[in-house]
Amino acid sequence: MTPPDSPGTPAGPGRGIRVLVADDQQVVRRGLELLIGMLDGVEVVGAARDGAEAVELTERLRPDLVLMDLDMPVLDGVGAMRLLRERVPGTAVLVLTTYADEDSVFPALRAGARGYLTKDADHEDVERAIHHVHGGGTWLDPTVQARLLTAFQSAPPATGPAEPGPAALPDGLTPREAEVLALIAQGLSNAEIRAHLVVSAATVKTHINHIFTKIGATDRAQAVAYAHRQGLTGND
Repeated sequence: MTPPDSPGTPAGPGRGIRVLVADDQQVVRRGLELLIGMLDGVEVVGAARDGAEAVELTERLRPDLVLMDLDMPVLDGVGAMRLLRERVPGTAVLVLTTYADEDSVFPALRAGARGYLTKDADHEDVERAIHHVHGGGTWLDPTVQARLLTAFQSAPPATGPAEPGPAALPDGLTPREAEVLALIAQGLSNAEIRAHLVVSAATVKTHINHIFTKIGATDRAQAVAYAHRQGLTGND
């Protein structure tokens, strides 16, 4: 179903780049609609409140580009992009999100994102990114580029035969999420986890939300119990 704040109708030929906005926060979503509506050669054809709705609207409206948040309910941005790559491969995805850490960037790029912007980007960056991605190029926020370069440079060089990789983590947890879960199990607060990992408070909150969703926990006590059952306390 098209949300109330979505224009909801496909554009005709020659009316510019057709963009679908996907963000779970109504204020952000409407702000993006207004911003994109003022850009030359760009128009909003729909707006989605979660990843599942983004997939449904993209299949129905066939926009040229989806401006996709990552942290959304029902289905997150990465999950939505995987489905879009299978079902609507002709639609490009430009991520616009709060997070620039490698645990957010790498999965998004692997899922098929053609561009990645953080929400502190100005309107000129958004406009350039939309046009560039629509034209077949890629676009990475400077903060994201720096993160990718740091991650690449800090990776150990491959020498000799490949060694077996680490065992797969349960319930789709990423290595960073397992690290955060271990810190929770050790009794650290969000502020202490933030200081330990040297990341923002928003990044810590996002990791914890993802962890709780994946393991089916509703509070820290359940998360701690899960960590002990799975041997993810970091005390081994």
